[in-house]
Amino acid sequence: MTLSTFGWIHTLLSLLALVAGIVVVIGLFSPRNLDAWTAIFLVTAVATSATGFGFAFDHFMASHWVGVIALVVLAVAILARYVFHLAGAWRWIYAVSIVVSEYFLALVAVAQAFKKVPALAAMPQAEAYVQIAVLLIFIVVGIAAARAYRPAVAATA
Repeated sequence: MTLSTFGWIHTLLSLLALVAGIVVVIGLFSPRNLDAWTAIFLVTAVATSATGFGFAFDHFMASHWVGVIALVVLAVAILARYVFHLAGAWRWIYAVSIVVSEYFLALVAVAQAFKKVPALAAMPQAEAYVQIAVLLIFIVVGIAAARAYRPAVAATA
């Protein structure tokens, strides 16, 4: 198994997005604004989804649909935070969008792990159980984040 330079860049972006996303999702349960982590997450998550289309393919696959949906969800999160400034319903929309964006990264990470790690590839039926568990965890976290997220309000002069 060899990865091209492009493949390594895509993988590193994915891992950075996953880690930054964990920090940002945890931050949804705190009043602190994690501006730098959020920017890192959004940039690397968008780059991960976009670079996923750079691999050679002969037909549009399920992974491409995940990329399209992920980019739409990321666009909603970006709009909610930077255009609508988390006002009104945009607060919970942002929280849910962040959690869903992180879920898509986790979904692909699990799929890739079961595809490329020999010990996991030897038990493909286990992937479905892991994916269901991951989905259920993210549903619970998403609902909790939508309810709990209360960003700090910037002081006005």
